[in-house]
Amino acid sequence: MTTFADPNDIRARFCRAMSEMYRQEVPLYGDLVDLVETTNAAAIAADPALRTRLEATDGLERISEERHGAIRLGTAEELHTMCRLFVVMGMHPVGYYDLSVAGIPVHSTAFRPVDADALKHSPFRVFTSLLRSELISDPELRAEAEAILADRDIFTPLARQLIDKHEAEGGLSLEDAERFIEEALETFRWHADARVSASTYQRLHDAHRLVADVVSFRGPHINHLTPRTLDIDQVQADMPARGITPKAVIEGPPPRQCPVLLRQTSFKALEEEIAFAGDDTRGKHTARFGEIEQRGIALTRKGRALYDELLDRARGLAQPKADGSNAGDYMRALSDVFRPLPDDYAQLRDQGMAFFHYSPTGKPLDNRTGVTIDELIASGHVRFDPIVYEDFLPVSAAGIFQSNLGDNAAADRLAHSNQAAFEAALGRPVKDEFALYGDIEQKSLANTRAALGLA
Repeated sequence: MTTFADPNDIRARFCRAMSEMYRQEVPLYGDLVDLVETTNAAAIAADPALRTRLEATDGLERISEERHGAIRLGTAEELHTMCRLFVVMGMHPVGYYDLSVAGIPVHSTAFRPVDADALKHSPFRVFTSLLRSELISDPELRAEAEAILADRDIFTPLARQLIDKHEAEGGLSLEDAERFIEEALETFRWHADARVSASTYQRLHDAHRLVADVVSFRGPHINHLTPRTLDIDQVQADMPARGITPKAVIEGPPPRQCPVLLRQTSFKALEEEIAFAGDDTRGKHTARFGEIEQRGIALTRKGRALYDELLDRARGLAQPKADGSNAGDYMRALSDVFRPLPDDYAQLRDQGMAFFHYSPTGKPLDNRTGVTIDELIASGHVRFDPIVYEDFLPVSAAGIFQSNLGDNAAADRLAHSNQAAFEAALGRPVKDEFALYGDIEQKSLANTRAALGLA
């Protein structure tokens, strides 16, 4: 009987292989990882309560391994096959993100593990965008771009064979899993030889820089890989001393004692030399960059509604510009506006604003029934810790894209969302992030009550 490789192990090994490849391709990414590791060690040493929270949820072990990447695909078939590829690694599409709200002609999902044990093993995520070619306004250029994309295959023949084998047999052997990692990595590798001429590249670039990035190359090179920090403000402050120029504004909520959702920053995209097809012409392409993230607690629908309302209010007062010319005004507006969102875990919990992981403290409990979770917390028998937000924020993602595409301000909305078309390309619906967090919370409650001998 064949012993199948654990999808969690495949994902963890693939993440490490991707990180090593990107470190070689973009040396500044390696410098960024070193800075993040130094910052995280200092943050943990300075805050015993932070260490305790991370240990309670097995988060301490995963911090150094945690990464997310991002790719941009060109066709529905590419997205469908990419979904099948990620399933081999135990990664599933969660959430739908419409980036046309910021004038960026893509819509996206996040492929990631979905249950608590898989997340502890390896929380690797890939933010995956699909070009909306219907948003290319020039009909002739749109048809040309679609023809160029239809004529490429971003997956190796062996990668396709192994995906088929996984589906037919229900898994991959250890040997096949190693081959799969090697072959899948080729899809994400950088290739400096464009598949289009210099003139075609320029017309695609003039339509939108992202269109040129998606259409012009052999595959969806990983455009950034992101380590997780415990203190993004410190990383932002320390980047220049390492020769790394950060973007002007950290995307997401303001600094808080109890971080919520996701804060992100990055260094500007590299200008890389490329060769065009058809002659010896060479040029420059800007796409790949380094990013850092700080993850906070996952908010409930109620908490997220308040967050979105406050963010809209702050951006109405001061819209951040990529060149940083109004960074101070924006950060002041952000800090002032966000005061109604409690900056205290107990208050967030009492008001139903966030998701928590519950666990016994080890304090002995008489075998009783009918004890509420609030009573158990008050009596010191149960603790609650934040459930990490595993997903993304469309406004923050758009801000990162704009900063690295050279845009100085958000563009007008291009079109309405089209989640139905995106899910049709996927071949399945995206999962609801709120339901996933709620399930993790409820399972922790049930396990806690069982551990205490309560019904």
